[in-house]
Amino acid sequence: MAKPVLFFSLVSQESEKQPRKHMLSRILLAMTSVIALVSFQPAMAIEVNDSNQPQRKSPVLQSIIDAARDSATQSYEQDDHGLDSKLKEIDYTTYRSIRFKPEQSLWRGENDYELQFFHPGFLYEYPVTIHTIDESNKPERLAFNSDMFNYDGSASPLAGLTNEKSGYAGFRVHYPIKNKEYKDEFAVFLGASYFRLVGKNQVYGISARGLAIDTALAKGEEFPHFTEFWVIEPGEGEPITIYARLESPSVAGAYKFVIQPDIDTSVNVESWLFARDDVNKLGIAPFTSMFLYGENTEKRHDDYRPEVHDSDGVLMVTHADEEIWRPLTNPARLQVTSLSDASPKGFGMLQRDGEWDNYLDAEANYHIRPGLWVTPQSGFEQGRLEVVEIPTKSEIHDNIVAFWTPEKPFKSGESLYFAYELKTVEQNPFVSELASVVRTRQGKAVLPGDEFKNESLNTTRQFSVDFSAPSAISFDNASTKLVVHGTNGTISKQRLYPVADGQEWRATFFVKPKEKQTVDMRAYIEQDGKRVSEVWNYVYQPK
Repeated sequence: MAKPVLFFSLVSQESEKQPRKHMLSRILLAMTSVIALVSFQPAMAIEVNDSNQPQRKSPVLQSIIDAARDSATQSYEQDDHGLDSKLKEIDYTTYRSIRFKPEQSLWRGENDYELQFFHPGFLYEYPVTIHTIDESNKPERLAFNSDMFNYDGSASPLAGLTNEKSGYAGFRVHYPIKNKEYKDEFAVFLGASYFRLVGKNQVYGISARGLAIDTALAKGEEFPHFTEFWVIEPGEGEPITIYARLESPSVAGAYKFVIQPDIDTSVNVESWLFARDDVNKLGIAPFTSMFLYGENTEKRHDDYRPEVHDSDGVLMVTHADEEIWRPLTNPARLQVTSLSDASPKGFGMLQRDGEWDNYLDAEANYHIRPGLWVTPQSGFEQGRLEVVEIPTKSEIHDNIVAFWTPEKPFKSGESLYFAYELKTVEQNPFVSELASVVRTRQGKAVLPGDEFKNESLNTTRQFSVDFSAPSAISFDNASTKLVVHGTNGTISKQRLYPVADGQEWRATFFVKPKEKQTVDMRAYIEQDGKRVSEVWNYVYQPK
């Protein structure tokens, strides 16, 4: 197996103690489990055309789209803005010693929004160019200014290594979400095409990306980069609009982000993509997160914290209103699963468990990490939601990736247009009328009297899945039924019964894998032949 290349995503210096390592490159595909939910005739993807371009309505944005189209006809080149090699070679501690001066924030004292900037260097060897657009609608490049930063300790010799053309590593956006006295950081664009968002009561966790390319393919993942930004100065009470250019060896693109900070921060995203080379697997609306262990983990970790994860599951609402919940795992080997659909109504990666008692971490505050929810608007006609789970032994590794991938490969010379809303959510994106999965647990399938048998020969696992009881439906032994299906394994001893004074319904069953094969499972609850719960979807890897 090829050795993975580690990638980092560093958020604001105040919000994270150390960078995250993204274990997403040079990984051979060890196994693939595909769960095909529906089957349709292929639908045509939406190309970039006059109907989805702003043209005269937004000449600056149109020029950015035109530049991306033109770039895709040329060879790919990366621009490091002449960054001094000494800045590229500094370590994490030195990089953290370069701190932005808050009093230098863009629009400070002039607008409810403020921008603060990140210094180039360390992992950020390819700085970005940032423009501002005011009421005159004329872009103005923001020259790099070392006076905006303090160079403390080991960073003090670096102060003279930049000039006005050096560019910034990225930026973060502040706005008074909680009260008018303080402007909270709610969005950060930093590193490749990564960006993070939080709402009023949330802390940074899961990351979004502009684009993913060839994730978990044997040839290695390609990481597109945002190379240039245009930030429109917002009017009072308005969202903030940001344009961006994206580049990679295979794709050139233009993006529009309209960001509204709130209890849940929302972003309307539009992207215009142009292929300069063939792309086997295009990842739209990608998420990157971390799952070390949780309630469903087979082996308990030697840690005082019951659970450690930024996200605990993926939810998808299909075109037919089927709600599918897929708990995340930290697998023993690379695992890729997918949920196929045409025109899904929504999908996302969530931190559904928001109880402090289930984490007990007073620093990371995993119980208030947000989920991200996508509401597709254009371009999601036929494809699949793919989930990549990478084994990890540390919580500093972002080992979970999910994205929408169109059915057809993206060929050189082609163009695609996508539009969607991206929103942070606390626990769940909506209140479902169906019974929803509350928790998933597993353990040895040992019946009373079997304790003294040879346990090494017992490969059967017992699963316990608790559903919240739907308010409009009463449990009835005669008509309420648990339905469980599995591949590569045998399902037995199914039971369904009320628990927690009827507030929840517990489903239990045994699973015996076929030899050591991975088992795909689906479970849901029926009443009088009608499905009354979301679909629990789980992939179990025998150790």
